[in-house]
Amino acid sequence: MSLHTIQRFMTPAPHTITTRQTLAEAHQAMRERGVRHLPVVEEGKLVGVVSQRDLYLLETLRGVDVSRELVEEAMSDEPFVVAPDTTLEEVAETMANRKHGSALVVESSTVVGIFTSTDALRALVTLLRMSGEGPGPRP
Repeated sequence: MSLHTIQRFMTPAPHTITTRQTLAEAHQAMRERGVRHLPVVEEGKLVGVVSQRDLYLLETLRGVDVSRELVEEAMSDEPFVVAPDTTLEEVAETMANRKHGSALVVESSTVVGIFTSTDALRALVTLLRMSGEGPGPRP
């Protein structure tokens, strides 16, 4: 069986946000784009990731004003990062074992893609159909 790289299944060129933007701006970006994870960058370099769950958790704390609090307060500064040529199997296994909701695909310090649990499910469908084990295209 051939090795499938994450580049084939990732969402390319994801929307990013900076540490200096507010939680309200992060929520708005997520709603507008229908996403649950945003890579956080400064001067074009990845510094973290913020998820919808991170935002909700911080907002439950007393006194948090989403229009004033910054993304840097909610982000994870140690995101799961992979290269575009990393195998799908390796990324999926690590995400499952460590309970990561996303993997950021980085090349030369630049975010080139994101691979989420939704992308993983799409990859599963694609691979099942290719192997003849899936139901095939839906009408």
